[in-house]
Amino acid sequence: MGVGPQAVAAVTLVTPVLLVLGALATTAGTGGASLVSRSLGAGDPTGAARAAGGAVAVWTVGALTVSVLGLVLLEPLLTLLSTPPALRDDARAYAAVLLAGSLVATGFSALIRAEGRLRYATAVWLVPVLVQIALDPLLVLVLDLGVRGAALGTVGGQLVSAAMSAWFFVGQRDRPYRIRPRDLLPDGRTVGAVLSLGAPAFLAGAGTTVVAVLVNAALARADDPADLAGYALAARVVAFVTMPFLGIAQGLAPVLGYNAGRGLHARVAAARRIAVVATTGYGCAAAVVVALAAPALVGVFTAGTDVAAAGTRALRVLAVGVAVSGLVPVVAACCQAVGRPRPSYVLTLGTLVAVRIPAVLVAAPHGTRAVLPALAVAEVLSAVCAAAVLRLAGPARRAARTRSRTSRAAS
Repeated sequence: MGVGPQAVAAVTLVTPVLLVLGALATTAGTGGASLVSRSLGAGDPTGAARAAGGAVAVWTVGALTVSVLGLVLLEPLLTLLSTPPALRDDARAYAAVLLAGSLVATGFSALIRAEGRLRYATAVWLVPVLVQIALDPLLVLVLDLGVRGAALGTVGGQLVSAAMSAWFFVGQRDRPYRIRPRDLLPDGRTVGAVLSLGAPAFLAGAGTTVVAVLVNAALARADDPADLAGYALAARVVAFVTMPFLGIAQGLAPVLGYNAGRGLHARVAAARRIAVVATTGYGCAAAVVVALAAPALVGVFTAGTDVAAAGTRALRVLAVGVAVSGLVPVVAACCQAVGRPRPSYVLTLGTLVAVRIPAVLVAAPHGTRAVLPALAVAEVLSAVCAAAVLRLAGPARRAARTRSRTSRAAS
């Protein structure tokens, strides 16, 4: 990124701000997408437009709230994030820019995927990333803006994504529905459904934020700042390697929702099986590659330093969790997409309260060498919980279908 280890560490400490915005965007997108895909499957484009408008309204209110409160309470926020004095200036500069640009931090790709427009949904992700890649060297190196330049590059890419999304929903004509001004007016039932279906995704994102804060706090107390910077690099590699899990979950959701809306339960079950097998297979393969290639992967960001050595150690430990970390989001997506948020609540909130947070809290007093293995163990235990939820949800679905067929036959 063209900046030193201290700047990397400062950016890492502010990462929870991005995670909160991501959790909010996922809440609106996941809840709205479930309603949109099932409405389209049932032949109800008006309901789909109302659901998409409700998701946009939820995001707008939430993002503005986060932006205003975050900027007003920025100093207490930095204290809450355990920001050391030496990193405070860089962390403040980075966080202020991100919070100011909160409103454009999503492109609603989940709503675009919900109507089967996968190419455009991919473009809404890819084009902004390319814009950010182009802006970062210019802002950080040429204009010498440091971490503020990195934040401006992020917001610049997000602005492009938001503009592409606005054109898709308002400007494009060849679509099954269009969002009209009245669809953006808050509707109690629609907003409630969006929040109910999207809340498990928010809990998952919030849980990731809480765990990140706890891990950062534990590593920030270490005598060697290389541990925090090394973990930051390892976490970036893990985030990149595990992106296909998110892709599987996001691609699965509209398939399940549309077919559930049409009553094609056999297709729902088949798609679910394929997703679980693909997730498990990719996770195991990725874990092996990450563990073996850890020095080279960390070396992309830095080489020949204490940070590189710390990052390599961290990445090899975190690779254990990579093997199974996709099961939780995929199983949660299976439940949310068909309008059954309760198992997702059990999975996301249950693993957070009973597994992830306790693991980090127990390991934190024992230093860096205990915190990272605790994260890997927590991922494995969370995957076991996801498998149990998936197994228990199957009989419930079959029983529901049997009751539906029986009632139709009786009538």
